[in-house]
Amino acid sequence: MAMKYLVFLLALPLLVFSCSSPSSNEEQEANADSQTIQQEWVPLFNHENLEGWQILPGGQWNVENGNIVGTSPADEPLHGILLSNQEFGDFKLRVTFKILTGDSGLYFRVEKADDAVSVNGFQAEIDVHNETGGLYETGGREWVVKPDPDNIQQWMKSDDWNELVVIAKGKDVKVFLNGHETAALTNDTGRTKGHIGLQLHGGMEMNVMFKDVLIQENPANMEL
Repeated sequence: MAMKYLVFLLALPLLVFSCSSPSSNEEQEANADSQTIQQEWVPLFNHENLEGWQILPGGQWNVENGNIVGTSPADEPLHGILLSNQEFGDFKLRVTFKILTGDSGLYFRVEKADDAVSVNGFQAEIDVHNETGGLYETGGREWVVKPDPDNIQQWMKSDDWNELVVIAKGKDVKVFLNGHETAALTNDTGRTKGHIGLQLHGGMEMNVMFKDVLIQENPANMEL
């Protein structure tokens, strides 16, 4: 009788482990599913209208053939901004753009300002002068990271669609152009929450198009 009781005691931990394992596996699967949902790309532009966005003075923003089209004449002094209604903190932000003339940009974590630019904060540069993918802080330090123009000339597709990705997590920021890293900041002093915006630079002829604007909030890492 004592021997049977000893065998039972030795087997008890295995029974407990066996019974608990499915529950643990189910919990891990639930967490994985939750993370997958969290990491999905969400469109900020519906390809039909500018719902979810506000147009600040300067230039014109329209939807044509499913794309956001921004235009502005050279005699327009204001920076035309298409600004998201919502504010965002940590994210991966991906836009597909085509710039034909002028100097545009992808603003992120910005706040409204009562001046000719209408916002303060970071901009990932978009232009035709080999500075695309650089980081410029409007209303602050101005150029923070200027990319290598030789690299941009190699990576940028002129008069064609390009992809720009901004990853902002805490005080760290990275920018990628067509899969190539163009700028990176660690423990930066800039804003950590704000609006997303598309820019028409004042004082120059502008023609820029945006096909996709996608966001992934609270990313797990700083990688593409």
